[in-house]
Amino acid sequence: MNVGDRHYRTIWLNEDGRSVDIIDQRWLPHDFRIETVGTVDGIATAIRDMWVRGAPLIGVTAAYGMALQTLDDPSDEALDAAWEKLHETRPTAINLRWALDEMRNLLRSLPNGERAKAAYKRAAEIADEDIELNRGIGRNGLEIIRAIAAKKKPGETVNILTHCNAGWLATVDYGTATAPIYLAAAEGIPVHVYVDETRPRNQGAQLTAWEMVGHGVPHTLIVDNAGGHLMQRGAVDMVIVGTDRTTADGDVCNKIGTYLKALAARDNDVPFYVALPSPTIDWTVGDGLKEIPIEERSGDEVSLVWGKTASGEIAQVRVSPEGTTAGNPAFDVTPARLVTGLITERGVAKASREGLRELFPERRG
Repeated sequence: MNVGDRHYRTIWLNEDGRSVDIIDQRWLPHDFRIETVGTVDGIATAIRDMWVRGAPLIGVTAAYGMALQTLDDPSDEALDAAWEKLHETRPTAINLRWALDEMRNLLRSLPNGERAKAAYKRAAEIADEDIELNRGIGRNGLEIIRAIAAKKKPGETVNILTHCNAGWLATVDYGTATAPIYLAAAEGIPVHVYVDETRPRNQGAQLTAWEMVGHGVPHTLIVDNAGGHLMQRGAVDMVIVGTDRTTADGDVCNKIGTYLKALAARDNDVPFYVALPSPTIDWTVGDGLKEIPIEERSGDEVSLVWGKTASGEIAQVRVSPEGTTAGNPAFDVTPARLVTGLITERGVAKASREGLRELFPERRG
């Protein structure tokens, strides 16, 4: 995607051939900053403190973290320590574990002297693969938007509701939930996006809205609790969200509040789709409610908010009384029964074990 007149990925190899450059998303939409990260500890901080976020991008960033480790110490023991350090940063997103396993398994099969070159090569491949996966999601999701548009009067808008940010900022490029939207807009289909603010970190208000502005997609920012109201009044044609982990049975773990959107969609006969690249599927987990660890983040994210003041300063302010304890579960689980379909790079699957395995037959047995 473009920022101004320049194309950017969210992460890329620095010209020094060692470090990686990332878009530091903590400062968006008010300030576009690029940070260079050159150590495993720095990568862990960037993931944990959400300089980068979104399951696919977290996985790619972790892959580069393992590559950085090979330059300092490529031994099995050092790789294991780096795996643990990076894995504990965000336990819910399955792409993180997938990428770490992918890197460690590859590197263990090689002599120490060959590991650094192979690590950087594989990390770059994972980044490129993520873009291709997202393009595939975009093409398959576009078919759904086309079908909705075909039932409308000529020129009538397709209204889509999103939650959190599953855009290009959550991936290397294109995004998951936003990829079909961007392709539809490019095709000339009139689309309009209702952007959930997505408390507590306001990733819809700050990131998705910023993407929509940059891409020229008509959109309206709404508070999280307005989605059901809009669905009751027929103002929403479909919901598309992303996911940080999808189980083999089709349960979806995503940003807190997704479950409530799915309930409202079901009650109002609004199709509810989840866009996901295949590395986001956890084939080892069946029951998402029982088996997926839900990250509990700092209560400060609820009690404090960042924003731009009238003077132009980016500042943090408190919105709750001192002494009030804030709970902050970062994700919830939407049962498969509430999901209309799972949009993957291979097609749209029913949210079930058999539905997923029809698209991924290699996972049978």
